[in-house]
Amino acid sequence: MQSELTFDELVERFSEPLFRFAMSLTRTPMDAEDLVQQTFLTWAEKGHQLLDPTKVKSWLFTTLHRTHLGGQRRVVRFPQLEIEEAEAELPVIELDLVERLDGGHLVELLGQVDDQYQAAVALFYLEDCSYPEIAEMLEIPLGTVKSRIARGIAQLKQLVARPSADVGRRGLGGSR
Repeated sequence: MQSELTFDELVERFSEPLFRFAMSLTRTPMDAEDLVQQTFLTWAEKGHQLLDPTKVKSWLFTTLHRTHLGGQRRVVRFPQLEIEEAEAELPVIELDLVERLDGGHLVELLGQVDDQYQAAVALFYLEDCSYPEIAEMLEIPLGTVKSRIARGIAQLKQLVARPSADVGRRGLGGSR
């Protein structure tokens, strides 16, 4: 019978049980609704790959659970904090440094970063590309992308923090 279910019938039949399961995992209605919606979205995209139509229920519940676990991993890796809670982790930025910099100067400084890091940093910050997109474009592993961006940013920070005399000579700061 499940093999004959349309998408609407599938939603009608399984949305309540999936919602109850999601509530047991998330304990908030909004998060539970998001999980159920994501599960049905995944079904719409990949459900056709299910070879045994009698396993629709199992597939939906497994997908919801995996989606929840993936979200939990992201929360652990990238916790959402109030600004006051994360204040100790924020970088210290000198006001005079901010006043001296402009976008053009930062791009110029990026040109001084080691070649192997430049492309990854530029694609991420200037072109707004994701890590997987950068990995594909540069034909390097995802971990290498992350490493190159981190190292490139570290070099860029050193260049930005150089004494004001370097910036002043370029006409961006006060004259000396």
